[in-house]
Amino acid sequence: MLFEDQQWTWGKVVQESADRAAAIVATVPAPADRQRHIGVLLENVPDFVFWIGAGALAGAAVVGINASRSGPEIARDIAHADIDLVVTESRLAHLLEDTGHGLTADRILDIDDDRYAEFLAPFRGADLPETIPSTDDIALLLFSSGSTGAPKAVIVGQGRLARLLGPLTERVGMREDSIAYLCMPLFHGNALMLNLGTAMRAGATVCMIRRFSASRFSDDIHRYGATFVNYVGRALSYILSRSEDPRDRASTLELAFGTEASEADVARFSERFGCTVVEGYGMSEGVFRINRTPDTPTGSLGVAVGGVDVRIFDEDTGQECPRARFDETGRLLNSDAVGQIVACGAAHTFEGYYKNPEAMADRVKGDDFWSGDLGYRDENGFFYFAGRSSDWLRVDSENFSATPVERIILRVPGILSAPVFAVPDPTTGDQVMCAVELEPGAEFDPAVFGATLAEQPDMGDKWWPRFVRVTAQIPLTGSNKVNKAPLRAVAWNTPDTVYVRVRRTSEYVLLGDAERTRIEREFVANGRAALLPTPEPAPVA
Repeated sequence: MLFEDQQWTWGKVVQESADRAAAIVATVPAPADRQRHIGVLLENVPDFVFWIGAGALAGAAVVGINASRSGPEIARDIAHADIDLVVTESRLAHLLEDTGHGLTADRILDIDDDRYAEFLAPFRGADLPETIPSTDDIALLLFSSGSTGAPKAVIVGQGRLARLLGPLTERVGMREDSIAYLCMPLFHGNALMLNLGTAMRAGATVCMIRRFSASRFSDDIHRYGATFVNYVGRALSYILSRSEDPRDRASTLELAFGTEASEADVARFSERFGCTVVEGYGMSEGVFRINRTPDTPTGSLGVAVGGVDVRIFDEDTGQECPRARFDETGRLLNSDAVGQIVACGAAHTFEGYYKNPEAMADRVKGDDFWSGDLGYRDENGFFYFAGRSSDWLRVDSENFSATPVERIILRVPGILSAPVFAVPDPTTGDQVMCAVELEPGAEFDPAVFGATLAEQPDMGDKWWPRFVRVTAQIPLTGSNKVNKAPLRAVAWNTPDTVYVRVRRTSEYVLLGDAERTRIEREFVANGRAALLPTPEPAPVA
């Protein structure tokens, strides 16, 4: 394992893990009704790997904590996951100042503090445990989307992880002489399983980077001679936005494996670095995977693999949806083809969410596993992604709920209602859109809107609406709840007045015909024409 100017052999990694495993057993009291839970609030540093290994050796569950979340959210996650000990570093320790997590100071270890070395000193050179954990023990708790409501911590058992790594290692072609470039966050299943896990399984070398940086990507690839990289979301797009290094076309990269990159970025990255780029669809929950094949159409996720019966079901009727039909531009013609992606008869393979029966009920229905993702399927069996069925949005690989964004927008003077929802991004993932209904007599002022949002200290960088629709009446259901479905369906393609945010500013301008045309062309260029919203008919005079 390589990190900055340091390196560790496999034997040293195992010893560091054994030391920490001994520390866990000696210093963390064993709860009567569960395993010990170790929280890791670190960037990609060697100690993250050592504590993952320690958990495996000691039979403790390791919980990766997302450092991009706020202090109160992290405190809630720690409390929800019953974390007994948190390992952090000086640059992130401030995120633990909210005492809602319930941990005392001696239950928080800072790896940059002198006392950390003192804590580990008695356990240096520890022997490996004589017993190994059960295959039923929890290896990892991976937090899925969660900004409001009950958190979702996906259970990953020791047995599932062991069974999964074999096929994954083969899938990504990891070998003993491979050099894996690890730049995606280790609290995420993508990095843990596709990169670190497969490299461990194959005995490969891992080059670990503290955090992803598009500006240093090329230098790092050439410096380490990396042959493999995993990615999520816009990572490829960010890399491609940087000036090309003359060495790129002769790089050592063989394979980039990930999710949510556009067709155009996949092609450009492959050409620039002379490597294969493979897109796949999977979930931290496991259960099923969808992978691209050589004959996969543009814009498609691919086909289900592993023998799992994956279909598209209507969320209301529970019946299978008809197959998708397209026009000559690739736009979907029959909207009734869109439904939830369901793994039929596979619910028994889902290990569950930790302490969240409500979320479990959403996923497990009889013998079937409902993914929570929308999609459609063409006549040849290829799947296409169509967004998320709940109010979660995914922008730049960050998942968040619409609810906190709505609360912030309602602080803008004159706004009565402001539902927030996801609309497709021309490259990958979602964009944020909101519809606003004004108080009687109020007028929408885009300057006030942008300035007010800019003043809000709790406004996330990814939360800013890209589009703002001003409408006379927000659609409601029969029970007077906001009905976001028709808003999502037409998105910005409505006769109502729509404003668009000027990128990376607080300025909003009218969305005119020229910009609409440019947006449509961008979708087409990226092979995502099928995601363009359906035009809303103009009201009858």
